[in-house]
Amino acid sequence: MSDKVQELKTKVLEAQQKSDIASLYVLEQQAHDLFDEDTLQGFYANILDLALERLTDTLEAHRVMDMNEVQDFATLRALYEYAVEHYSAGQIADASALFEVLSGLSNDEKFSSALKFHWIASKENLSLDDFIDNIADIESTQKEGTFYISCFNKEAQKLLDKSQIDGE
Repeated sequence: MSDKVQELKTKVLEAQQKSDIASLYVLEQQAHDLFDEDTLQGFYANILDLALERLTDTLEAHRVMDMNEVQDFATLRALYEYAVEHYSAGQIADASALFEVLSGLSNDEKFSSALKFHWIASKENLSLDDFIDNIADIESTQKEGTFYISCFNKEAQKLLDKSQIDGE
């Protein structure tokens, strides 16, 4: 094993021991460059495990996560990526449940509002591809620079209106 790989594994282990998800994300590019596929999968599994622990702690404490707090931000990102992974794999019910939890987990109104669109779309059994093609505004999201789909087109409002009518 090269010195660089060993050095990176040491940094990853230190971050894991401190439950420091943000530091793991800082090491992400190096992990992509140096780790083989199995090690990289383990790297992401560790991020997810830490995020799920923080989710449990947050729910038990009856608090919301603060997007301005680096560990909360990194946790929300990891959980969002996990939800999208489920959505992408066609596990729409699981993704929908995660989006619902995430929509109420943050003190950031923009994030919460965006996740409600994710939740409604998945609850309506819309595929991820259809969500991206017909509801999301990817170009505007990229300009916003958010880690989550944060901008939507006019079809999103129709989806929201339909969901409110169905819910009454």
